[in-house]
Formats: sequence, structure tokens, C-alpha cells
Amino acid sequence: MATLRLDQITVPLRDFTLRLSVEVTSTLALVGPSGAGKSTVLRSVAGLVRPRSGRVAIGDRALFDGEHGVDLAPEQRRVGLVFQEYALFPHMSVRQNIEYARRKGADDYLERFRIGHLAAARPRELSGGERQRVALARALARDPDILLLDEPLSSLDAHTRTTVRAELHELVATLDIPVLLVTHDFDDAAALGDRIAVIVDGNLRQTGTPGELVSQPADSFVASFTGANVLHGHALASSNGSTRIRLADGATIATADDARGAVAVAVHPWDITLSTTPPNDSAMNVVAGPIRAITELGNRVRVTVGPISAEITAESLGRLDLRTGQTVYASFKATGTRVVGGRPAQADSSRSKNER
Repeated sequence: MATLRLDQITVPLRDFTLRLSVEVTSTLALVGPSGAGKSTVLRSVAGLVRPRSGRVAIGDRALFDGEHGVDLAPEQRRVGLVFQEYALFPHMSVRQNIEYARRKGADDYLERFRIGHLAAARPRELSGGERQRVALARALARDPDILLLDEPLSSLDAHTRTTVRAELHELVATLDIPVLLVTHDFDDAAALGDRIAVIVDGNLRQTGTPGELVSQPADSFVASFTGANVLHGHALASSNGSTRIRLADGATIATADDARGAVAVAVHPWDITLSTTPPNDSAMNVVAGPIRAITELGNRVRVTVGPISAEITAESLGRLDLRTGQTVYASFKATGTRVVGGRPAQADSSRSKNER
């Protein structure tokens, strides 16, 4: 499989300049907030945006090289791009949309994507999931060297999103070309990407597997983006293998990480236990307060207590008989926290230059 390389590309945008170096060897999910520059990266690879400098290459083949004056036209790049809104031709049938690239016939793709029965249908007659399958089939019928996906699940409702995410994961796993997708949703990125790159204001914050980003976030933004609660405070003296952190509201918690000065501490919702009475374990961190919100997410429930949210099962919600406004105790272990901001006692020398 060829590797997609973006080497020090720079693209001036309205509020900042995108500066990025990254490699895509299998499936990379580029995540970040809206306006971070994610779609600009895709468009730079596809030839729809011309970087000011840098190099974009697939294997040894340069698509763009600012230093040597290389800038291939989009039709010369052999890139399959699926737009956020799919951009299907409304006046063409499903078969005609797939065959528009004129490189491969539609029959194999109609069968592969289980849309043969829709061959004569127009896009307006299709569901969101069906339109996405047609758009993917059309992109792959170009026989591309790389597949680009722009927010592939954002236009789908919650129920369809879950089904199509599973289908897309299955498809991507069978491809023998690099796949670069962008999304603002960490759950989508974790489900679809072998690796994830977090970009903010045009700069790369961290790259790694989904598990690495969850367990070892480079900073408070990455921690928050993966779904962690981020608590801000000031590190006090360390003793007995733990550091005391005084939070902004005056409460004190412990962490197993060494730290000093102003810090941010991350704890994930699934590492938090809720109770209606004070816990007896003095080794636990405890945040007490009224329940601000209860959000049901299928068989999981997100319960917000003061500055943090805990994730429990629907069964636990019923057993505890929790209600909005009720005072509860949210507890978590010191080993379940990570210092992700401020001045850590030991610098993390394992991060690459692009992640610092």
C-alpha cells in the first residue's frame, strides 16, 4: 500500500495559517473543531486548494511540490473524494453516477455496496445511508490511489449514523489504499480510523491510536475532545506517590501524576462512580453537588454533577432513582486521573516535533 505524505504544507486561511506534516499509511482520521482547517487538508490533497508551500505525495509520485513547481490538476491526481453532502448528480441515476468517472463499470460496485436494486433510482429517492453508499461507489470507481472522506456521517440521523458507521468501518477495512477522513466527532474517528490526528487552528496537537489519545492526551483540548472531564486547579505538594490539586471552586482532589503550578486534570466519565451517600473510601476523590442534567444515550446515561459528568448504565440510573436537582456524590480514583496541562514535573519527551 502506498503512503500519502503531506510534508510541511502551509495554506493561509482567514484567521490563521494551516501548517501540517502527516503520513497516512492505512486509515487516518483528522479530527478537530469546526474551522480548524480539516477540510482544507482534504482539498489540498485533491487539488482543489493550492498550498503556499510544502509537498503532497502518494508514494514517490508528487501531487504538489511548491519548491519544484509541481501542481497536478485534480483529474490527474487519482483521488477519490466523497464530499460531506455527497454531491451526487441529481439528474443521473445511481448507475450513471457511479459510471461518471469512466474508469470502471458500475456492476461490481452495485453488488459490492448492495445497491443493485437502486441502479435506476435518482438521488432524491434515496435515504441518507443509500446516498453515501452511492457516493463511495462513485469515488472508488475512479480506481483512486487514495480515498478522502469529508465528514462522512455528519448528515445522517442518530439511528442511521450507527448503522452506516459500522458499514463504513467494514468497507474501509477491505481497501488497499490509504484513507484520510475528517470529522469533528471523536466517536466517529475512533470507530473508523486506525490512527487519529487532532488539529486545532491549523496546527497538529497529537497523533496516535484512539486508545493512546484517551489514555495519554497531549493537552487539555485533546482530553476534552476524547470525552474527558477537564478540571482546572493548582498543584500542591506531592507526598506518598500522589499530588493534591486545589480546584477553582476550592475543592481538593488527588492524582497519581507529578505536577506543579497551574494544571488541568482529566478524568473520563466511565471512571466516575455515583452514589446517594458519601463513599466510605478515603482514598477516593469526591465531588458532591446537585445533579444538573441527566442525558440518556441508549443503554448509557450521562449524569452531570457540578463540574463533571459521569457515565452510568440505565440500570444504575433506575436503581439509584436519580433525579435532576438531587444531591449525589461523584467519586473517582487518583489513578483514574491524568494531568494534561500546566507544568508537568517531567516533560514528555516521547512526542514528535509535530505534536509539541
